[in-house]
Amino acid sequence: MNMLKSFSDPRLCRSLLDKIHEELHDELRFMEVCGSHTVSIFRSGLHSLLPKNIIHLSGPGCPVCVTHESEVGMYLDLAAREDVIVATFGDLMRVPGPEGRNLKSAQAEGARIKVVYSPFDALELARQNPDAKVVFLGIGFETTAPVVAATIHMAEQQGLKNFFVLSFHKLVPPALNALMSDPEIKVNALIIPGHVAVVVGTHPYDFLPQKFQLPAVVTGFDPLDILQSLLELVRQHNEGRAAVVNHYTRAVQENGNPRAVEFMEKVFEPTDALWRGIGLLPMSGLKIAPAYEAFDAKKVLGLELHEEKPIPGCRCGEVLKGKLAPNKCPLFGKVCTPASPVGPCMVSTEGSCAAYFKYNTEL
Repeated sequence: MNMLKSFSDPRLCRSLLDKIHEELHDELRFMEVCGSHTVSIFRSGLHSLLPKNIIHLSGPGCPVCVTHESEVGMYLDLAAREDVIVATFGDLMRVPGPEGRNLKSAQAEGARIKVVYSPFDALELARQNPDAKVVFLGIGFETTAPVVAATIHMAEQQGLKNFFVLSFHKLVPPALNALMSDPEIKVNALIIPGHVAVVVGTHPYDFLPQKFQLPAVVTGFDPLDILQSLLELVRQHNEGRAAVVNHYTRAVQENGNPRAVEFMEKVFEPTDALWRGIGLLPMSGLKIAPAYEAFDAKKVLGLELHEEKPIPGCRCGEVLKGKLAPNKCPLFGKVCTPASPVGPCMVSTEGSCAAYFKYNTEL
């Protein structure tokens, strides 16, 4: 416990913060990609303590935030079926879809939607309701995909015929490759999602220094983790070098978790995917592989994606690309708040708009 407390020790944090102030001589624009890092940076007060010439941008690392309007439209089509029970994580309930509707409003209108805390809970729901088709909404990145894959494998082993998954899982490296290829995105360095790296390791991010000459650090979520990583990025920036460095060695191995990756690759295969505000990115998502297509809700239930119009006035897409600070959106804090969110970046606790609002950052 003492070791864990040291990662938020004020004296150690102050020492690292002083070194960052001392060693950074010009502007550093860094992007943290993970929603948990977003929350940690604001909750700990680091955002207000960093030098003014460090520009903090948030990336597309919030699973709920990147869920596309068309995907929400499919969720609503699914929920409208009388023979279906939708099982979902709670975060998805208020994500806006077509005409501002969401799963919560569909539930209020009588749709059978159950909030679960694990995909394994959805398996139990299927066992308890043999006359219904139970569909688990699979979202998230490489962090959650292996657990969903294990659940599908378990359903096969148990012979469950009424359990399905609607997979809209997304992959972080292809999205970062697309973003960093955009000349309008001005980023000098990146903090890589620690949770994703626990599964996939550090090598999937080697393209950042090799292709874009960008320093990158894999790190944890405590203040000391983040400050240590920022100091590493400052030093790489000053020295004109670029490498992927692992500062989260207590959780992340170079090759990640091979068993988790094996399960993920056995049950899923890469596919093109829609990202809210970003669009269609090649091979940036996961679909259920042919060997497990009996559990693929999209195939079995004949679901189709329909083009949906973006939410009028919402600038979540630009926020997710690091092109716009949340408070620059004309809806922020006015018609769009956590109590009444217009866009998904205000829905999730990991969304950068919600973090800006909650921690009352002086902006």
